[in-house]
Amino acid sequence: MAELKKKYDVIIIGGGPAGLSAGIYTARARLSTLLIEKGGIGGQIINSEMVENYPGFTEGISGIELTQAMHQQAAKFGVETIYDEVTGIKVDGKRKTITTAQGEYIARAVIIAAGAERQKLGVPGEWEFTGKGVSYCATCDGAFFRDKTVAVVGGGNAAATEALELTRFAKEVVLIHRRNELRATLIMQERVKSNPKIKIFWDTVVLEILGNRSVEKLKLQNVKTKEETLLPVSGVFISVGSQPATGYLKMLLKLDTVGAIVTDEKLETSVPGIFAAGDIRSSSIRQVVSAAGDGAVAAVNAGKYISE
Repeated sequence: MAELKKKYDVIIIGGGPAGLSAGIYTARARLSTLLIEKGGIGGQIINSEMVENYPGFTEGISGIELTQAMHQQAAKFGVETIYDEVTGIKVDGKRKTITTAQGEYIARAVIIAAGAERQKLGVPGEWEFTGKGVSYCATCDGAFFRDKTVAVVGGGNAAATEALELTRFAKEVVLIHRRNELRATLIMQERVKSNPKIKIFWDTVVLEILGNRSVEKLKLQNVKTKEETLLPVSGVFISVGSQPATGYLKMLLKLDTVGAIVTDEKLETSVPGIFAAGDIRSSSIRQVVSAAGDGAVAAVNAGKYISE
């Protein structure tokens, strides 16, 4: 049986910009606050070498630096951080019990800011070669592919960012996109198309990831001609979107068709006293500035819920 931990006014699930912002606001309001993060502080934004659209940083700032500063600010105000994975939430009146891999924690209000997880391609070889040439983070793994040919799968801002990051190390980056135009913003498209190291394969999907001990080639198919080809690569970085991390919440909260949490204008969920902020909530625009704003809104309304 899980060990019962002490009580908090607010428990925040997730240590990305939304959760960190929420922690700054709850702790400054003198609410005892616990932040639970299952991986590393910062969320997906730490994969961005340069964040250029966060107000106040005219020259940009790396995702790691930005979220480290947020975490230091939250800790200064008294936010306690633990590294653990939340596996369930039980509601008994106004008491919320958070179950994790290591124990249980009790809160009066909960802010879920766990963000989204990278979607998988779901093709043969992906699982077998994860960590052996298959990656979901160029910032984390790009240096392993110095002077090699790598592929990036996807067409949005995240894929464009991954491709540009990889040009720092790789000899050639092949961007594979199933459509004939990118979904990334125009400025990101311009950077990708003007980079001599990046080659784009349009109207193309990955059918299989092949290799012996590590990735050696990709089996590709043109979606229009149905022609299949083999592309020799040493690594493949998958960036085809994100899935809200809500698997354990399906029986508790109202979710939308893609699994994101439905909230009202206060960012309160279908369960009173449980709030959601950032990429995990329905209709999020998935930007660091909006995530930070969500955290503040959720925190203020969590404080009102407790006081009432």
